[in-house]
Order: sequence, then C-alpha cells, then structure tokens
Amino acid sequence: MAGKKEVDYIYSPIDKIFRLSFGEHGDFSGAMYDGDFTLKLEEAQQRKHNYIIQQLHIREGSKVLDMGCGWGPFLKQVQQRGATGIGLTLSEGQAASCRKNGLEVHVQDCRNVTPAMFGNFDALCSIGAFEHFASATDYFEGKQDRVYADFFEHAAALIPKGGRFFLQTMVFGKNMLPYDQISLRAPKDSDAYILALMIKQFPGSWLPYGAEQILRNAEPHFKLVAQSSGRLDYIETIRQWRKKFYAFNIEKYLIYLSLLPKYLTDSDMYYRAKALAVSPNKICFEREIMEHYRLVLEKV
Repeated sequence: MAGKKEVDYIYSPIDKIFRLSFGEHGDFSGAMYDGDFTLKLEEAQQRKHNYIIQQLHIREGSKVLDMGCGWGPFLKQVQQRGATGIGLTLSEGQAASCRKNGLEVHVQDCRNVTPAMFGNFDALCSIGAFEHFASATDYFEGKQDRVYADFFEHAAALIPKGGRFFLQTMVFGKNMLPYDQISLRAPKDSDAYILALMIKQFPGSWLPYGAEQILRNAEPHFKLVAQSSGRLDYIETIRQWRKKFYAFNIEKYLIYLSLLPKYLTDSDMYYRAKALAVSPNKICFEREIMEHYRLVLEKV
C-alpha cells in the first residue's frame, strides 16, 4: 500500500497550493456531472455529496466515518446536516488543515480501523482512498485480493447489519497493459509511457482490476446496492482542476517557485512535475486504460 511516507509525498506538499486553488474544503476526487457538463465543478461536487448522503441514509444524529477524507469536503457536508463525522488520512498536511477548520480528523491507516479506536458507525464512505490501498508489490506477490478482503472485513465490523458503505475509486480498465510493458523509455505518447508517469505520480499505489475485483472481495460482508461509472465525469473534473491549479494567485505561484529546486534535483519529483503537466490520469481515462466507479454497498 501507499504508506504514510508515500501519501505525504503525494498530498502534503500541495496542501497550501490546493487550498489557494479550491478553498479550505476543496474536493480532490471525481465530481458527479451525470452527463450535464454545463455544471460548474462545485455544483457537480455538491451533486456527488448529496448522492452519497442520500444513499447512506445520513440524517441528524448519524455517525459517519470518512476513510481517506482529504481536506474534509464531505465531512463538512455531514457536519452541516447535524451528523457526526470522523475523518482518516495519512497526510499530515490534510489532517492539520481539517483540524484547523473544526473537523475531527486522525492520521490513521484506513485499512485496519477497529471499533475500539473510534467506536461504531452508522455509515462509511471512502472517496478516492481505495486507490492507495494496494501496491504493485502486493500485486506481484499475489496479495492484492488479501489486502482488499482484510479491509472489507475490518470495515464490516464498524457498522451494523444493513449499514451502508459508499466507495468511489479508480480501477484499471479494459485497455490496461501488462506491467512489463510500462516504461519511461517508451514513446512519449504511448500508453506504456503514460502509465509509467502515473506510477511516478502516485508512488506505492496499484489500482484494482475493475469493479469485479472489489466486489469479489467485499462479497462475504457486503452486497452491491448501486454501481455507476464516473469515467467521463472524472475527465471533466480533471479539466476543471487544471484551470484552477493554474489560475494566477501570487502566493500560490511563489510556492510553485519555491518547489522548483526540488523538482530540478530530485528525479522522482521531476517526473511528478511532468505528470502534472501531462495529466496521465486524464489520458488513461480517455483511452479506457482506467475506469472509475461509484459503488454503494450494504452490510449483509
């Protein structure tokens, strides 16, 4: 899995940049346009939050665990509805930002939470964190299914029978390549090169192979209630993100400049900067190398 070091590497350095671009509770996960691309990004994110709240039956007094809470956009929605939300992240930057804004967030691995830590919950959600739960090493060693099965076993112990779990995640799609074909030496517009940039952008992370792998490992504890693809929605989300990241703000651009020496001296950071410029995740969605799903699960 992408551990604390890798997640901090991905998210903590952009904490201030992100908040200057998106606001204190900006959402860094795929929005929900449902084909209406006239919506503003914020409207599509609100549509997603409303959908999750409806599907999880969240109401005043509910207790919700957000596993991989980011900068707390969904926790804020939960709070505004009179419910109690607790968030988990492995990014110190995200946790500090959430706490500063009045949210209860803990730096904790989502995969092994037990009732002894935070009690039981009425509902669970994980919006984008599942992408980081397994690593390429887990995949090569045949452990990826075990990682997911263990996670769902722990998750099921947190909610009552009939309790719901919303899971949103990227997955590898129908045009995914074999690992040994992925290379930074491949032609720059090739699938092999684009995937290599993805790996550099998200170190320590390896996606599930379709919704099927997720559901197979959830099945002993959860049944599927609803499933939808967010691939096209995510393409539009990334388009809107890029506009906001590049929108001029003097404080933000000074931070960009301060990071320049690191990008020039650290090869991993160099490729990460290249990935930000190329947007390999958007290309992977366009080429159906990756898919994206929203899954509503219910404990059996």
